[in-house]
Amino acid sequence: MRTIAAAILSLLAMAAAACGSTPPLPTYTPLPTLVPLATHTPLAPLPTYTPLPTHTPAATYTPLATLTPLPTYTPLPTYTPYPTASVESQTAVSDREKATIVFGDLNWTSAQLQNRVAQYIVEKGYGYPTEVVFGSTLPLFQGLRRGALQVLMENWLPNLREFWNEALANDEIVSLGTSLGKDWQSSFVIPAYLQEQYPDLDSWEDLKDDKFKELFATTETRGKVRLVSCVIGWTCEVDVADQIAGYGLTDHVHIINPGSHSALNADLYGAYERGEPWIGYQWSTNDPALVLDITRLEEAPYSSDCWATTKACAFQDSTILIAVHPDLETNAPDVIEMLRKWDFNVDIYQVVRSWMIETDGSGENAAALWWLSENADIWSEWVTDEAADSIQAALDANEIPDGWPPQ
Repeated sequence: MRTIAAAILSLLAMAAAACGSTPPLPTYTPLPTLVPLATHTPLAPLPTYTPLPTHTPAATYTPLATLTPLPTYTPLPTYTPYPTASVESQTAVSDREKATIVFGDLNWTSAQLQNRVAQYIVEKGYGYPTEVVFGSTLPLFQGLRRGALQVLMENWLPNLREFWNEALANDEIVSLGTSLGKDWQSSFVIPAYLQEQYPDLDSWEDLKDDKFKELFATTETRGKVRLVSCVIGWTCEVDVADQIAGYGLTDHVHIINPGSHSALNADLYGAYERGEPWIGYQWSTNDPALVLDITRLEEAPYSSDCWATTKACAFQDSTILIAVHPDLETNAPDVIEMLRKWDFNVDIYQVVRSWMIETDGSGENAAALWWLSENADIWSEWVTDEAADSIQAALDANEIPDGWPPQ
């Protein structure tokens, strides 16, 4: 066995020598040592949930007093020129058919009351038919210029100054003198009881004070003063807005524009009855100014330079004038003469308006009848003796002018 094994080994050695030497295996290179991952940092916990504060509902809104709807608008009638005649062929007014005289029924009490008195005199004293056309200042004034109406009893200057001067220059109107007289107007009127409670509230400047802004603010004004301004469509609507800007009150005042004269007054009356704060636009011949105790805040005095630029000053006191269409001078000279003598002033109006209020809100028709019946000594100075006799006879017979609108 050993001999065989030796022989085998010998043979293997010989074979290896014949084949050449076996190459060694490559040296083993170990894998690089692994670097462990960074230690995991856990996420921070979410913040504790804080619920939103409980919602506090806004203060209950108290609506304005119910508005009385405006009368149905009657469009201005198509203008039919008065018949013309040469000097040679012209007949006396009394000898030909008298054309209807149309009065502009402006949308406030004093103008409508003056219209009713004038219509009674014109119809019953001079025999002219009358009509009224309801509307606001600018549309009716432009209608007067075109001849769509013949008489406008209250033209407020300087509010209408631009249109008034233009119409005069173009011979589109004739000015016959004053009605009511002079009148103040202001955007910053408060009840007297409010100034008694807050004696340091005496100027428009005070409306920038947070204390007074809070006093006049409501839910709808979002912290600003609630200022009840001029009626939509009146010329002072723009003037008040310019004043607010000129005084630097835009960021402090929220303007409310009522839809009608009655809505403006109802807003003040309602606040006054409840003893609440109120600030806004009024004028001396308006009902609340005649019957309530109110106070005007101090303003910079009016000047023409101020009003032509910033309007950061008070309104100019108004002059209230009667205007007619030029055709009336030829076709109703007796009416022209009567209107030139007209003197229905503020003192007279205040008496009549107080009577209307004391008699549970009697309308303009009833008030005109009452005043004419009680004051023949005044109106008879405006008319001829013949007209005065006819008017008195009509009053004694309780006659009503055909041109009066129903009430």
